[in-house]
Amino acid sequence: MMKEQRLVTLKYNNFRQIGLAIVIGLLAGLVVSCFRLLIQKALNLVLLLFEFFHHQPIWLIPWAVISVLMALFLGWLCQNYPDIKGSGIPQVEGQLMGEYEEAWWPVLWRKFLGGVFGIGAGLFLGREGPSIQLGATVGQGIVERRTLTPVERRVGIASGAAAGLSAAFNAPMASAMFILEEVYHNFSPLVWMSVFISALCSNFVSMQFFGLRPDLDVAHEAVLPAGQYWQLLLLGIVLGVMGRLYQYVVVRLGKWSRLVKWFKPQWYPIVPFLLVIPIAWYLPITLGGGNELIVNLTKLPVSVWFFLGLFVLRFVFSMISYGAEIPGGIFLPILTLGAVLGAFYGAFMIRFMGFPQNLLPNFIIYAMAGYFACISKAPFTAILLITEMVGSLAHLMPLAVVSMVAYLVVDLLNGQPVYNEMLQNFLQHKKIMFKGMTQMTTSIYEGSRLVDKMIKEVEWPAGCLILSIWRGEEQIIPRGDTKLKVGDTLIIELTDQDQQAHKATINQWAHEMVV
Repeated sequence: MMKEQRLVTLKYNNFRQIGLAIVIGLLAGLVVSCFRLLIQKALNLVLLLFEFFHHQPIWLIPWAVISVLMALFLGWLCQNYPDIKGSGIPQVEGQLMGEYEEAWWPVLWRKFLGGVFGIGAGLFLGREGPSIQLGATVGQGIVERRTLTPVERRVGIASGAAAGLSAAFNAPMASAMFILEEVYHNFSPLVWMSVFISALCSNFVSMQFFGLRPDLDVAHEAVLPAGQYWQLLLLGIVLGVMGRLYQYVVVRLGKWSRLVKWFKPQWYPIVPFLLVIPIAWYLPITLGGGNELIVNLTKLPVSVWFFLGLFVLRFVFSMISYGAEIPGGIFLPILTLGAVLGAFYGAFMIRFMGFPQNLLPNFIIYAMAGYFACISKAPFTAILLITEMVGSLAHLMPLAVVSMVAYLVVDLLNGQPVYNEMLQNFLQHKKIMFKGMTQMTTSIYEGSRLVDKMIKEVEWPAGCLILSIWRGEEQIIPRGDTKLKVGDTLIIELTDQDQQAHKATINQWAHEMVV
């Protein structure tokens, strides 16, 4: 009787969470779709203004003054409320790991406003990271209005994050996978179901704004012949090496920028806001995150030196833009850099190896996935993302090969997931101290030291209590002789003062393979 009652309660909780996931997905989709639309309108306005400036160059002077004032406003806004800086993905990851907290409403409106001004002005920043944080704040705001457990609260935040990315990219499957693979690191049924439902609902809303056309509709005519698959190995190696360079530079931007002591952080945005003016004058197609550049790469001159120069421009100004510490992400800029690298590699093969020119779009598509896979170290997300955004299943095998080769190259070069490194940098500056109780969730991986151990056999850190275990769709109330299995998700309460260190220890025990 008690077991039947527990199953009924469990099903009720699941349906309640599904209802929340639907509401979160719809509202997050609306907020992020408006965010995306305003950025698009702002970029179009900038392009129109620069067409006018070509006929009346004198108007560049007042535009430069306006740009400086806007930069100073964003610098003031972000330095006074640092939770809105940058991508936003590290902040969401910190929340889901229980290592960081933020108030949802102050972040929501400031991130929205700052993102529209910064990305809409043409800086090489992506809307996807801010969209994830915006969606997470919507989810947080909804769940905090209800009496929910800490676990349900985090599931609500994760659902909002997936909904935000889905609305930004029109890619619900990849959005759900990214949150599970890279941000939350939790594949329990309650989590993936809620996250996926929110992503689907959000995508439904964004389709009403932007239609059904794939976000990166790269025109491609042919499939890569099996005899040319060796090219994928070379491309993967190139992407891996350049991806490790990207990781190295982007996580050190904050440290390097502060070497110039007299230049205050509030002034950082002035540099990209002024530098974007000559870029908009000579190469307006490159402005923003890079959507337009990606879809038009095949229409540009097939020149090795042109694509190399384009890559250098995108790489350097992306770093300058992100180093300004204003709202804006690296998600789409990474894909853009990958696409340009693919175009460079394809142009090189066409020029010097007699490669057929009609396969150039293929290398652009493959390189986007490989570059994102190695930098974020989320290969499954990369494969799904490019498949959804390009709107074709014809490239699954090449995407998988390039992504895995690039991933392994970065692994050999000791590269870490870029968002995780950004999170550690962020937490170091926040100096967060935990008080009272907090909860964490962690999943047990194959080969870790917790596999097939009874709970009483593990010397858990001080102040640690195992509240429950999710095994598939079954919730287990733990006892000392409960044996832990691969795939179990542990809900753990921590009461000791050194909670952050204990979380890191438990995650290491659950994830790292014992050799």
